Amino acid sequence: MSINEDRIMEIKLIITDFDGTLVNTFQANYHAYREAFAQVGLSLGEQQYRECYGLRFDGFMDKVGIRDDEVRKRIRAIKGECYPDHFHLLQVNQSLLDFIRMFRRCGGKTAVASTARGKNLNNALTHIGATGDFDLILAGEDVKQGKPSPEIYETVMSRMGVSPGETLIFEDSPVGLQAAMAAGAHYIKITL
Repeated sequence: MSINEDRIMEIKLIITDFDGTLVNTFQANYHAYREAFAQVGLSLGEQQYRECYGLRFDGFMDKVGIRDDEVRKRIRAIKGECYPDHFHLLQVNQSLLDFIRMFRRCGGKTAVASTARGKNLNNALTHIGATGDFDLILAGEDVKQGKPSPEIYETVMSRMGVSPGETLIFEDSPVGLQAAMAAGAHYIKITL
């Protein structure tokens, strides 16, 4: 029996989304946003937030009907300040993190590509002890367009010098999966 060389796929880069993929951050984010909303005199229900989960901040604000730029700025600032207070609610996808660590030890390249704000993303990665596990960390403000645009994944592949055919993306959300497909990379859907 011979090996069909054209069917062999060599993965050189693993990219993972953060929220909902590498770490279940729903409860930590929800509680931080609920606190921020309360401080500006608004309320945020869990189901209401669930319907917005995975959207970039501006899309989230639009969906919940907050149009005032000053209120948006205050919510963003307050959420960023109180988010670390809720890190005890983070649930790491330990199997995926272990796989990424093993892949990197074997010489593979690794990256995080998230719509989260860089400050929040780096604080959470530091909290779970994973900042050193990635060659590149890209956050929402590092690209012009959010998912489902493939821009964030294309940017990672370009910076790492890896083609879509050599890339495996882990994603959880419908918009993230659309971005992975549009980037032309291999992808696996994660369900936490």
